[in-house]
Amino acid sequence: MRRRPAEALLIDFDGVLRHFDPSAYGDFEDRHGIAPARLLESGLEWARQLPAITGHWTRQQWLDAIAAHTGAPAAALTEWDAYPGYVDQTVLAFVREVRAAGRKVGLATNATDDLHDDLGLLGLKDDFDAIVSSAELGVHKPTKEFFKAACLALETPPDRCLFIDDTDRNIRGARVAGLSALRWDGPDVLTYARAALAL
Repeated sequence: MRRRPAEALLIDFDGVLRHFDPSAYGDFEDRHGIAPARLLESGLEWARQLPAITGHWTRQQWLDAIAAHTGAPAAALTEWDAYPGYVDQTVLAFVREVRAAGRKVGLATNATDDLHDDLGLLGLKDDFDAIVSSAELGVHKPTKEFFKAACLALETPPDRCLFIDDTDRNIRGARVAGLSALRWDGPDVLTYARAALAL
């Protein structure tokens, strides 16, 4: 039986709506003796990532843990963390298109406790009907609890929500939780998303 069109959209932040340009760091490694990619790798290791995205650590505590693990100087962490990334304007236009068509849109992301600061800095605070942050919920993608809370935030049943994310594990988790889900690998995905939302 054909699935009914989705009535709401949940979309990931990093890797879908926000991206980071490695060239933005310039001669960072020469000046600090450590590559920005090494700091990110350290931060994404589960021992440091999990407490940061479930609200047990502040972002500063996460940064301090990265510094301790890598031996990076405090100045390097401060500079690395100051770069906010950039917004994919094609994705942002799609988010606004979906809302203009009368569908609710929620940001559904594993994030540290300063997510709202980042959204304000990037001018995105008013582009969502709900902001669902793992740090505020205390649970993270791809748990069923996270997706249940995200759907509740949009007041839409899971089988009427479309989720877009760039990580296979999160896509699988969303589908287990009853949502439709598309893996982001570029703007061609938006063609399928529009069809799923009957736009």
